[in-house]
Amino acid sequence: MNIKLVLRNFLEKKGLLEKTKNAINKYKLKRNLTKRYTFENRMKNKDKVCIILAGYKEFLYDIFFERIKKFVPEDVEVCILSSGKYSERLSKIAEQNDWSYLSMKRNNVSLIQNVAINLFKNAQYIYKIDEDIFVTKNYFETLMNTMRQCEKSAEYKIGFVAPTIPINGYGHLNVLKRFGLVETYKNKFENPIYSAGKDRMIESNPEVAKFFWGEENYLPNIDEMNKIVQNDEFGYEVCPIRFSIGAILFKRELWQNMNGFKVSFGNAMGRDEIQICGYCMVRSRAIIVSNNSIVGHLSFGNQNKVMKEYFENNQEIFKIHRKVQE
Repeated sequence: MNIKLVLRNFLEKKGLLEKTKNAINKYKLKRNLTKRYTFENRMKNKDKVCIILAGYKEFLYDIFFERIKKFVPEDVEVCILSSGKYSERLSKIAEQNDWSYLSMKRNNVSLIQNVAINLFKNAQYIYKIDEDIFVTKNYFETLMNTMRQCEKSAEYKIGFVAPTIPINGYGHLNVLKRFGLVETYKNKFENPIYSAGKDRMIESNPEVAKFFWGEENYLPNIDEMNKIVQNDEFGYEVCPIRFSIGAILFKRELWQNMNGFKVSFGNAMGRDEIQICGYCMVRSRAIIVSNNSIVGHLSFGNQNKVMKEYFENNQEIFKIHRKVQE
């Protein structure tokens, strides 16, 4: 006898199946939360929130937050998150900009994102950005428009929406195609394919990271690239591989249906990515990549040491390029 099936049929007959499912899901989500945190609350109760995972790349903050301040729309509120530490500097940045700040002694990125989303109960749309992402003009608006256009077309159920990111296992090949550099890249480095992983130069070779930041002038700066694709016809692609989630937009509904990000041992770096990409694949939720928004990503782990030095010696490359913002 299948006890689960018998119980399901019983609950269904009594009209209790949906209520039982909801209760179980709420319990599962509660297990992935905690009350041990510090929250500097400047919540505006808007329906859109941008959560920023920060705290470990302070050398980027001046330029990173300059871009956030410049490009975040008024209808999106911001909350900075620091997992595993309290940062006086991040607290001050949040205070100066009338943003919220959430910190947690335990270092677990899945847990702190759960807490933040749970606190912002009115937020139906969540932008998540890592501290090494350099947003560009209309980033927020373009992702929202792409999500709504995709929903309107009804071709897919949407998992999450992302911009095109040059230093990214999926996005790098789209950038090369758009700017006519596939053969150049192939001759300099390797045959570009849609693939994420440390075995690919896009995630391991710092010279590749420099290439996508405009070294040797093969590519324009990210603001210029973004301006070019902003003027392209509306378009998007469905990513069929694991996607690096440094900058994404998803709905609260998705997070609830996942019962939040699963909180496991350690700092959980990368496990939130595995979970959300895996969930989207299993539940037939499309990963949508906008062709009309390009943002910058400093580098991946094996590139970080060299790219930190490169950043510090070439900050003009990373600053907002005023001419293309007009």
